[in-house]
Amino acid sequence: MEARRPIDLPRDRAAAPAVSVDGVPITGPAPVKDVLAGHHYLADRGLATATYLSLSLELPLLLEGEAGVGKTELAKALAASLGRSLVRLQCYEGIDASQALYEWDYSRQLLYLRAMSNTDAVDDEGLDEIFSSRFLIERPLLTAIRNSTSTVLLIDEIDRADDEFEAFLLEVLSDFQISIPEVGTVVAEEPPIVVLTSNRTRELHDALKRRCLYHWIDYPDIEREVAIVSERAPDVPEAVSRRVAAAVARMRSLDLIKHPGVSETINWARAIGYLGLTDFNAEDVAPTLGAVLKERDDLSRVRNNLERILSPVAD
Repeated sequence: MEARRPIDLPRDRAAAPAVSVDGVPITGPAPVKDVLAGHHYLADRGLATATYLSLSLELPLLLEGEAGVGKTELAKALAASLGRSLVRLQCYEGIDASQALYEWDYSRQLLYLRAMSNTDAVDDEGLDEIFSSRFLIERPLLTAIRNSTSTVLLIDEIDRADDEFEAFLLEVLSDFQISIPEVGTVVAEEPPIVVLTSNRTRELHDALKRRCLYHWIDYPDIEREVAIVSERAPDVPEAVSRRVAAAVARMRSLDLIKHPGVSETINWARAIGYLGLTDFNAEDVAPTLGAVLKERDDLSRVRNNLERILSPVAD
């Protein structure tokens, strides 16, 4: 499918609709759904509506759901649709403000001071220079705020960070400005487009949720998952995609440690297609399960039920 041209976001919301494509105003979520599809992301009506409202109301979009359902991919497709670069802040346990905002390049500062001292040129102006922008290492939040009109900020897996970092992030998302004591305050030209994702490993605070548009992304039904596999793996025959999607749906009904996401469905379909396994014989398919399952106990459970899992879908 040929990619659509980027979406333009007008500066004056009072004078024009919030979103337009090729200069044609978008007045609802359906065209947003079409634009995302042009970049190989198949959103349902609910997600397209949430995305449209996030763009129109200039509110961060908070996406929750199981791993692998397409939360991060939505941000990537949105950046491509908007013709913007994607700035990604990957959250993890122990992340702090310096890793999200900025850091000083201490090694370069030290080399600069040594060079200045060797030339006997150290003065107040030279000392001030070591805290200029040339020695500043931008991290994702500072990059996104400095370039708010040309980036999409993805704050990925916010649930992995601790409460303190979430509170700090809340302040940044409220004001969209960052104070650097040695340089000054950096203010976003306009609120950047922000997508937050969470796998719900912990409950997020209400204060953060209230400042976002919230959407839960569930596993797709079989028809949508077949369409997604066909979009992302066009070389896989549709009949294979359908059998794979049906088998993954049955796996998700089992009591597994880690249910397979859509990305695992795509990888498994590619693996089966690459091997040319069209009859879905359990003995032949069993060695490919590592493409869809990532836990030893899950592999054992699925192997014990593989004949039923691989059985054809009744018409």
